[in-house]
Amino acid sequence: MRRYFPAIPVGLVFAMAPALAAEEGVSDDRILFGQSAALTGPAADLGTGVRLGIQAAFREANTRGGVHGRRLELRTLDDAYEPEKAIVNTRALIEGSDDPVFALIGAVGTPTSRSAAPIAAAAAVPYLAPYTGASLLRQAELSNVVNLRASYNQETEEIVDYLRNAFSLSRIAVLHQDDSYGRAGLQGVLEALGKRGMEPAGVASYMRNTTAVKTALLDLRAGNPEAVVLVGAYKPVAAAIRWARHIGFDPVFFTISFSGGNALARELGTSGGGVLVSQVVPFPMSGNPAAVAYRRALAAYSPKAVPGFVSFEGYLAGRLAIVGLDRTGPDLTRQRFLDSLLMAKPISLDGLLLKYGENDNQGSDGVFLTVIGDDGSFGEISELARGGGR
Repeated sequence: MRRYFPAIPVGLVFAMAPALAAEEGVSDDRILFGQSAALTGPAADLGTGVRLGIQAAFREANTRGGVHGRRLELRTLDDAYEPEKAIVNTRALIEGSDDPVFALIGAVGTPTSRSAAPIAAAAAVPYLAPYTGASLLRQAELSNVVNLRASYNQETEEIVDYLRNAFSLSRIAVLHQDDSYGRAGLQGVLEALGKRGMEPAGVASYMRNTTAVKTALLDLRAGNPEAVVLVGAYKPVAAAIRWARHIGFDPVFFTISFSGGNALARELGTSGGGVLVSQVVPFPMSGNPAAVAYRRALAAYSPKAVPGFVSFEGYLAGRLAIVGLDRTGPDLTRQRFLDSLLMAKPISLDGLLLKYGENDNQGSDGVFLTVIGDDGSFGEISELARGGGR
């Protein structure tokens, strides 16, 4: 049906023009970011943790008057770590709302990002600091993606290297989630083993968003591995370790950052002692200047929140967004924002250096190895090395 609108005076049309030409998600006093992440389900602590860190960073900026006079806001939609929901959420945040976002930040997961990132790319919307190390988001043609963390290939290289050098192990197996995330981690382990002329002692998988890991563990045990690299979220990873120890299957367990170290330690309880976890941010409770700034911001935003690796990464993601906005200046567009991060000088977040460049949309290469203690606390890997093993 054809619609008819009353005539608008020409002078009013010109007066309205700057507002109509403004970038979506940007007003005179606000910049709106969007996030699709798991707030429910087996990966809920990851989504809530990343969101918490971003909010702490945004509050920190807002208390100083925002960025170029604009306050920062975050709208988060729950995708329960399911790709189909991530698609719906991403479309809603970009185009299906009366209040579309300027950029997307802190997406959680490989399968969800694999589904959502093309939607953002098609709309030329920045896709900032996804909580995943998958190589599919590190391709040169993805000019709207800005990764913060090291890749899964870098994490698994460090894991295999440590298992070989610290423990002199040669029989290394892999238990992975049966989706794009799990296969990305598996591929990283296989490449690291192949560089050393090694084959996996076993490979088994389980279905995403379940804890049905028993059959996979029994398959792995048949190969008598000395170590198992686990590529999954914290609930199934914890279930696998607890069940393995229940049946007397006790290899060295090593998992990657996406398992969400603090949530994993909590899920494991008394079964967590000696489990190794690779991280992509410095130790949150250390004297590292970035960690000190994070703890201060977290305490100001949520005094009862416990510092951890996931919310620390979220905080750094928020800080990265703030740097881009500050560099871009008041005349904010999505392309200028992206250029300010990807095509400019290195970024220092309280000494944590991020370097981007031509065909390189990943800022950090840092991998930090940690171990869960018998009391559920985390120690840096050097403490394990001094202790002589598990």
